[in-house]
Amino acid sequence: KKVHRVVFYEITKNAVREAVAQPRELSLELVNAQQARRALDYLVGFNLSPLLWKKVRRGLSAGRVQSPALRMICEREAEIAAFNAQEYWTLDGEGEHSQQRFPVKLIEYLGEKTEQFSFVNEAQAREVERTIKAAAGATAAGAGELRALSIDRKQRRRNPAPPFTTSTLQQEAARKLGFNARRTMRLAQQLYEGVDIGEGSVGLITYMRTDSVSLAAEAVSELRAVAAKLFGPESVAEEVRVYRTKSKNAQEAHESIRPTSASITPADIEGKLDGDLYRLYALIWKRAVACQMSHAVFDTVAVDLLAGADGPKRHVLRANGSTLLTPGYIAVYQEGTDDLKTDDDDHVLPPMNAGDAVALNALQAEQHFTEPPPRFSEASLVKALEEYGIGRPSTYATIISTLQDREYVEMDSRRFIPTDIGKIVNRFLTQYFHRYVEYSFTAEMDDELDAV
Repeated sequence: KKVHRVVFYEITKNAVREAVAQPRELSLELVNAQQARRALDYLVGFNLSPLLWKKVRRGLSAGRVQSPALRMICEREAEIAAFNAQEYWTLDGEGEHSQQRFPVKLIEYLGEKTEQFSFVNEAQAREVERTIKAAAGATAAGAGELRALSIDRKQRRRNPAPPFTTSTLQQEAARKLGFNARRTMRLAQQLYEGVDIGEGSVGLITYMRTDSVSLAAEAVSELRAVAAKLFGPESVAEEVRVYRTKSKNAQEAHESIRPTSASITPADIEGKLDGDLYRLYALIWKRAVACQMSHAVFDTVAVDLLAGADGPKRHVLRANGSTLLTPGYIAVYQEGTDDLKTDDDDHVLPPMNAGDAVALNALQAEQHFTEPPPRFSEASLVKALEEYGIGRPSTYATIISTLQDREYVEMDSRRFIPTDIGKIVNRFLTQYFHRYVEYSFTAEMDDELDAV
């Protein structure tokens, strides 16, 4: 029989019909590239693993993707062990105007901008604290006074994140729902294959192994219609939002992960789905709907406050604030972040004009120490693997499971810590087979195979 290949990039009725109407010949270049990829996996994994059994311990394994992932975790641990904390001090206080209190921080001392390490010991910091309080006229009993020097108002726009790919779904499910990659993929598989929501089995999401952020045209129009109906026409972006992938070795064979029908809202199926399935579906639905909504608009304001007289040796404190003017997509969904630092801008400041008096209720020097880089969580490890182009998003769950099953890593407070055996294996591979655990090896090899 003559065999043909049909190609479609989205699993929709029209796309499949169109593909079947236009079959093409088999591409042996693509077949060979795939065979080469498998052969190389065998050559690396099947040759290195028995060597590890002989030299380290039976039952261990190595591979062109899992070994660089282990190296990443071990190198981060070495960085943490070698880290020397440095002391520094900041000066933070509380201002008050129109009976509203807000935080202020020192940004200029004796006419010089303050940096992270401007004040490195307590004696220095206490001296600065006394100087500022004296300049502001503060007494042991009462508040000092600052004067508004300049007020900088800006509008800031924030656009929604693109719809989910395999990797971003794994990251967000880890951040927001506390799911590991394996659990996320198992639940997504169920949502894709179909669940009974009272009218027989229905596939609720599109294919969940994808690097692409594109959306089918019919999906875009449905998402926009649903957003307009639920949140009002003004909440929908004026123009259709088109997203481009940033991953350099993305295989865009499918569209992004989205609900098969945006009209099936999380509220419609609440109680008809198991709790975890419902939570994952709601996450996918919200992200997909939000991606076609209008941007959020923030009013940001920065007020510089003068302590004492103006001049070349002046002291300036700053108060930052922001207010959400129009929520746009934030009404539905906001992307999570790893290892979030507290944001000083999340305060609403009272209306002020240049020259206004502001009370300085308190000012204190606070001691801090620099912190080592954080250990990898599932979300940050997946993100790092994707940035380096190591492996495919559909394999991340398997890679992470293998590292745990082989007892190369342990989880502590949802962070990866390499075990002794993990460190030994990593040292052995890095010393004798450096090329294969190089971060660039897998990415460059995938590029070359893609060129085939």
